[in-house]
Amino acid sequence: MTKRALINVDYTYDFVADAGALTCGEPGRAIEKRITDLTEEFITNGDYTIFAIDVHDAGDELHPETKLFPPHNIRGTSGRDLYGALQSVYEEHKDAENVYYIDKTRYSAFAGTDLEIKLRERGITEVHLVGVCTDICVLHTAVDAYNKGFKIVVYKDAVASFNQAGHDWALGHFTGSLGAEVT
Repeated sequence: MTKRALINVDYTYDFVADAGALTCGEPGRAIEKRITDLTEEFITNGDYTIFAIDVHDAGDELHPETKLFPPHNIRGTSGRDLYGALQSVYEEHKDAENVYYIDKTRYSAFAGTDLEIKLRERGITEVHLVGVCTDICVLHTAVDAYNKGFKIVVYKDAVASFNQAGHDWALGHFTGSLGAEVT
């Protein structure tokens, strides 16, 4: 039996809300129900469910994203709160053994975190990806998962970006270069 995990990537206020610091706007809000439903399904099924959430420190001039994007997901701010109903799902289940929240400081949920160790400890061979942004953090997480030998499933109705061309390109890249199942 394949053991699977859901990785929720960066579905936060700053990335989704109208007033978010680096929002993907309506495309991000349009996937809220699907992300919330999938998360609830995975948690209830007993599947490992990870919330991999971007974090930055205010005034960190050395972080490479400082030159690329406005300040976002700053530690200790409401911009890091999970967006909409997903926050309630997390609050309801955050103490469950199969729910794990990690701070990430790079695009990939694997870079500088213990994510791979947590997945390997549980015998997980398949990762399911949802969140934002399709062509940045979701993509880099998928590339690292591929390079580490995980099977990848991406829910195209549960990923979004502020760049539609990048979003569409990434969906093709998932299947064409990473062998992912895009469903």
